[in-house]
Amino acid sequence: MDDLERELIPLEELDDDDNDSSDDNSTKEGKKSKLPLVYPVCVETPKETGFHQSVRICLEQIREALLHHRWQEAAEYMACYPQMLEDTTRGKQQQYKEITWRIATEILHHHPNSKMEDYNNIYERMKHSGVKHYLMICLEHSFHLLLHGQIHDAKRELSVAESWRHGKDSAAQYQRTKLIHAYRSLLDYIIWCDKKHTHSNIDYSDSGNNQDMNNYFRQASVNLKEILKNPGIWDPFILSYVEMLEFYEDHEEALKVLNDYAYDHTFPPNPNAHVYLYQYLKRHDTSERKLMKVLKILHTLVPSHEMMLEYSSLLLQSEKKSDIQKALGVVLDMLDYACWRTNLDVWKRLKDIVKKLQLQEDWKEVVSGKMAARKDWWPALHFTRFHVREDSQDNPQLMEVKASLTSILCPDQMLKYSAGEVINGEWT
Repeated sequence: MDDLERELIPLEELDDDDNDSSDDNSTKEGKKSKLPLVYPVCVETPKETGFHQSVRICLEQIREALLHHRWQEAAEYMACYPQMLEDTTRGKQQQYKEITWRIATEILHHHPNSKMEDYNNIYERMKHSGVKHYLMICLEHSFHLLLHGQIHDAKRELSVAESWRHGKDSAAQYQRTKLIHAYRSLLDYIIWCDKKHTHSNIDYSDSGNNQDMNNYFRQASVNLKEILKNPGIWDPFILSYVEMLEFYEDHEEALKVLNDYAYDHTFPPNPNAHVYLYQYLKRHDTSERKLMKVLKILHTLVPSHEMMLEYSSLLLQSEKKSDIQKALGVVLDMLDYACWRTNLDVWKRLKDIVKKLQLQEDWKEVVSGKMAARKDWWPALHFTRFHVREDSQDNPQLMEVKASLTSILCPDQMLKYSAGEVINGEWT
């Protein structure tokens, strides 16, 4: 809708904006502010032609129809709007093309009588109406084909886009081209998976499709491997590449890919990268110490992550005194977040940790140290009368576990977490 709002600005105001760019600073300072940014829709101006006014009013009618989900009405108005593509106003053609593309596809997505042929027509028309959005329209077109199960057509669409060139390669065009390469390789992976599933009951070494699968693997792996050279979040591409490497038992390369994805500091922090590395290591029977190392970093990034329950389990199995204390901190960190407040497994894990911790002479000091920063707000989060009533009704077992931990975790608060009452009205 932001594009629509910009398009609905009267032409006179647009011309003023263009003139601003050539004025000096003193002239800009003398101009009045353009705020507010909401402009009247149908205000006549000296520089606005009847053509511009009629098309602008048409766009307003389209917007109203979209807002109220009147898709047939929007489609009827939309049949008139593309005449704006013939407008030669300086600097406005690309904006008209993108608005036409976005609105037309939105209407088709919701119109009950839309057909695949309609989608193909609008995508092809918009691709050849200009070059600025060519690659992104091709990518969106391939997504739509993929959603309708036309995988090979989607790949063909991206293969054409891969070979498209226009003028000098700008940074933006280079990035879009890389994205096209990556998604085309993802489609190669999907076809590879389909062939693998189809021939799952056939001896792979004797299958006539051996070479065919290898070809799709090579085509996919070239660009999926290249994706790691560009910092970003590439989860589906990495997972696809690793799955194929595992199938061909190239574990060294798979581990290298996952390590690079998780530990390359040029990439943005990504908890999923550490999850994927952990899952891979666990599938291949890696030592518990290495598994804990991966989960330790994940704990730093996301203390409330669901895999922290597994991390605490590994720490609890250790015989090292410090690991049991770490496990206590990990579970308390989880319970700092309301999403785990009623999770029975987490509270049971906390109880198990406390039991094992009580075998140490200084266990009270350890618990007190971990709870020092929590004593002012933890009772309000977990041990109020409301929690007693809620837990007693929804999960009596949870209430029992929590009640056994109240005096250990909050000994100075004089709380009594039970079905009877909660002492200390400050927390009720």
